[in-house]
Amino acid sequence: MINTIIFDLGAVLIDWNPDYMYKTIFDDEQEMRDFLNNITTSDWNEEQDAGRTLQEGTDLLVAQHPEHEANIRAFYSRWVEMLGDAFLGTVEIFKELKASGKYKIYALTNWSAETFPLAQERFEFLNWFDGIVVSGAEKMRKPAPEFYQILLDRYNVKAEESLFIDDNYRNILAAQKLGINSIHFTSPEQLKEDLEKRNIL
Repeated sequence: MINTIIFDLGAVLIDWNPDYMYKTIFDDEQEMRDFLNNITTSDWNEEQDAGRTLQEGTDLLVAQHPEHEANIRAFYSRWVEMLGDAFLGTVEIFKELKASGKYKIYALTNWSAETFPLAQERFEFLNWFDGIVVSGAEKMRKPAPEFYQILLDRYNVKAEESLFIDDNYRNILAAQKLGINSIHFTSPEQLKEDLEKRNIL
């Protein structure tokens, strides 16, 4: 019996994409892709999600690639410009689940502790959760099993009674190893269908 829903945030409820900001800096699409794929990589950004400060991460990269200093510093100084809109279809599902009164609803997110407050200011629905566990604040991130365990322990959640929703299959596999029921998110429509099949919606 599922009594707890755990949402990932980025690419599930919130659209975040460095392209939005860097398209205002780069005229050449390929040049931008090369910079994002080889300089400000997802692995580098995930270290900030795991608790490294934005200053430390930025300084490290500038030391490695001084010729790209201005564009590297823009990553976090203009980070808010990378935030897109909410995925309204998923927000509607969240609203319906919340209104049912049947579930505790939490968020488990890989997000820098320094940038997360900027998202909280923009998206009212982040106040609807019964609790949010932010990787940057805990200094660990998905897919580390210990990170999932923080949420289970903090909010007295039983793995087998919870359902985890994430767009990253790596994170889904990690949750399943802990006995957490999971849905690999690809779209609000697919999520709605999966929740209906499970008689959750």
